[in-house]
Order: sequence, then structure tokens, then C-alpha cells
Amino acid sequence: MGLNKLIKQCAKNDRKAQEEIYQLFAGKLFSICLKYSKNKQEAQDNFQDGFVTIFNKIGQFKFKGSFEGWLKRIMVNTILLKYRQKNVLNIVVTEEIPDEVIVDVDDDEISLDFLLNLIQELPDRYRMVFNLYVLDGFSHKEISKMLHIAEGTSKSNLARARAILKNKIELHQEEQQSV
Repeated sequence: MGLNKLIKQCAKNDRKAQEEIYQLFAGKLFSICLKYSKNKQEAQDNFQDGFVTIFNKIGQFKFKGSFEGWLKRIMVNTILLKYRQKNVLNIVVTEEIPDEVIVDVDDDEISLDFLLNLIQELPDRYRMVFNLYVLDGFSHKEISKMLHIAEGTSKSNLARARAILKNKIELHQEEQQSV
């Protein structure tokens, strides 16, 4: 069955079509949940909530643009809505922090899983801004609208996230050299 037909069948609550859509996109969407969650359990909860939202809204897909992009947007928005409801992101920072933090990383010493774990350990507000800006390419203006924060807060949270990651990576590298 073609993707367009699957989407139309999903809009009619066809369980078999929903299962096929789930199987096609589960891996990519779960990786998004891992990026935005502090641990695997939270990622699984976000993943489940996101798919519920996807299947509830699939009839709104207009067959314009990428379906996968639409799915990713729904998943990210579902996760961000949960965080906004917790008031995790309502923070105002007035002090200036440098925009860029340079980290010298030896690719042979740092695994992708290790980096993902470091990102997941970031405080929620820093992890959200870091992922949106660095990994997903949103601007601070876009992030400020998505998270209902000031642009300056977005920049500050990004700088703090980078500083935390830099410190943890340097500590890890020092530990590896002393072994």
C-alpha cells in the first residue's frame, strides 16, 4: 500500500494502516524523543503521547510537503507542549554569557551514545534549546516563539548548555588520559 493511501486509511482509524505508519517511522521518531528527553523512560512516554497526537491529527495532513517532516514536527511540538505545561522553561536570565563555547573533541574518544547521554543529562530548559538550535537548526527567534521565552533567554540557555557539555567532555577526556 502506498504512503498516501496509508495516510488516508489512518485518517479513517484503520488499525492496520496505523501499524504500518508506526513501523515505517517509529525508529526516526523515537530518536527525536531520545534527543528531547532526559532518559529512556521519559522518551518512551513522549513517543507514545506523540503517536497518539499523530493519529488524532493525521486527517489534518494536507499532502503538501514531507509527511516525515510533518510527523517530526508533531512529535517535537507534543514534547515541547508537555514541558511548557510543567513550566520548566519559564526562566529569565539577565546576565550576559558568551555565544560560543569551543570544545576540542577527539572523535575516537567520544561515542555518539556518550554524547547523547550528556545531552540527556542537561537541565530540561538547556536540553530543549540546545537540541532545537544545534541539532534541529532553529533560530533563537523561532525557539523563543516555540518555548514562549525571550530570545536572550534562548541564547543564554544555549550558552549554558554548551558550557556544561564542554566541562563534562573535558572531564571525560581527562579521565580517559589518566587511565
